Order: sequence, then structure tokens, then C-alpha cells
Amino acid sequence: MSELNDPRVLFAAERTLLAWSRTSAGLMAFGFLVDRAGLVINGPAAARDFGFWIGLAFILVGVLVCPLSVVQYHRSVAQLRPVEIPPGYWVNLSTFMSIAIGLLGLALAIYLVVA
Repeated sequence: MSELNDPRVLFAAERTLLAWSRTSAGLMAFGFLVDRAGLVINGPAAARDFGFWIGLAFILVGVLVCPLSVVQYHRSVAQLRPVEIPPGYWVNLSTFMSIAIGLLGLALAIYLVVA
């Protein structure tokens, strides 16, 4: 439990969540790049080669990071005192952003599997 009585503790937790969201988006982008690079190098005939599976794995790891980081953020925020949360501050905005990134990554993974 925090004893600082300072709203900067909340903002530090939120920055950490957003850093994990950026990491998640980066993993998904790298996975997409690996998949598309495999198509460019090997041609469309080798659409399900090893590069596809590695790219899909990167995307799915990025998708998995999103809900895990949200859980960690909510555990941190649950331990804060009311004085550490500014009045009227929407604590869940970064949560919604991270969940949206995860859902978009899941849609990307489904697109790659179906296409």
C-alpha cells in the first residue's frame, strides 16, 4: 500500500500501462512485418511458411500482453488511497485504450489466418 499521498503514483502506474501498450503494439507490428516479409521473399505460394507462424506468434504475444498489463495496472490502482487519485480523473481511459489495442491485434491475427 502506498504511503506517499501523491497523485504522481497513479500517473506512474498509468505510464507503465501505456508503455506496455506500446510494447504490445510494437510486437504486433513486428509480427505483421515478419509475415509480410516472408511473402515478399518467398512469394505468395509459400503463404504458410515458417515466417507466417513466427509472425503470428509475435502478434499473439502482443495480444496477450494487453490484458496482462491491464490486470497489473488495476492491481496497482486498487492499492492507492483516494487522496492519490485526482478528483474527476478517469482512471480507466488507459485501460480502454489497451483493450482496444489488444482487440485490434486479435483482429489482425484472425485476418492473417483467414487470408
